[in-house]
Amino acid sequence: MTAGTSKLISRQKPTRLARITQHLKREWQLYLMLLPTVIWLLVFLYKPMYGLQIAFKDYSVFRGVAGSPWIGFEHFHILFENDQFLRALKNTVIMSAYGLLFGFPIPILLALMFNEVLNQFFKKTAQTIVYLPHFISSVIIAGIVITSFSPSAGIVNTILGWFGVDSIYFLTKPEWFRPIFIGTGIWQEAGFQSIVYLAAIAGVSPTLYESAVVDGANRWQMMWKITIPSIMTTIIIMLIIRIGNILEISFEMIILLYQPATYETADVVNTFIYRQGLQGGQYDFAAAAGLFNAVVAFILVMTANTISKRYSRTSLW
Repeated sequence: MTAGTSKLISRQKPTRLARITQHLKREWQLYLMLLPTVIWLLVFLYKPMYGLQIAFKDYSVFRGVAGSPWIGFEHFHILFENDQFLRALKNTVIMSAYGLLFGFPIPILLALMFNEVLNQFFKKTAQTIVYLPHFISSVIIAGIVITSFSPSAGIVNTILGWFGVDSIYFLTKPEWFRPIFIGTGIWQEAGFQSIVYLAAIAGVSPTLYESAVVDGANRWQMMWKITIPSIMTTIIIMLIIRIGNILEISFEMIILLYQPATYETADVVNTFIYRQGLQGGQYDFAAAAGLFNAVVAFILVMTANTISKRYSRTSLW
């Protein structure tokens, strides 16, 4: 190959850097619009990661992050010997498992039911009613729950009283906290979460239903044979995301509802971190607990994504 031919080829095939430069020049307006979001991510999400190192240090506010001495994994050893942390971890896993078991299918069922409603006025009214709790502040939701389960004037105890049942102090009994918390979470979020599945259902080709009608299929058969298989990819992706957040229990709602009498079943990892870090001033110890939480969530997402990709060919990446 002559030198002239080599130069011709190099001119015909621009380098990777040249292609990137050309792309940036051509689409610079889009990247300029993206810039504020990138800056926000760097400042508020990635820059704080610098402070994670205090999980491996004997952190002192006066010495700062850089000046505090390294102690390795000592905080993690103490963490896994701490009965309160082990109790919080157990409660987190149990409540997340119950939430996944009972809370994950309900938005799917809601979306399927809304899809079958033919009366548009009733459909829109029902959707508005089930979407509304999502937009209500957690403080107000907690107030509604506390009032509803009040032993003196709560509607739940009032109804029980009609049947001769004595008033129950629900929110002070550890055995009642998990059902109340999980039920409240389903009521607050199920309607809003169903929007994702309704959008997926809206993308199903109408010709599939038309063909099924010609073949004599009823509404129930079309739902099982067409609708659910068509939105299965969306269901799997949402399940992977839900599994990744399995240790992320609604911190605000638990803080507002729990009390020392219910710590046995209500205390979770996030509330443990809050008490140790903000209330107890043990920032390094709380950082170790938070880092453990994040690592477990990352492992769960990777595992769920790998399994889904292998067996269903559906994944987040």
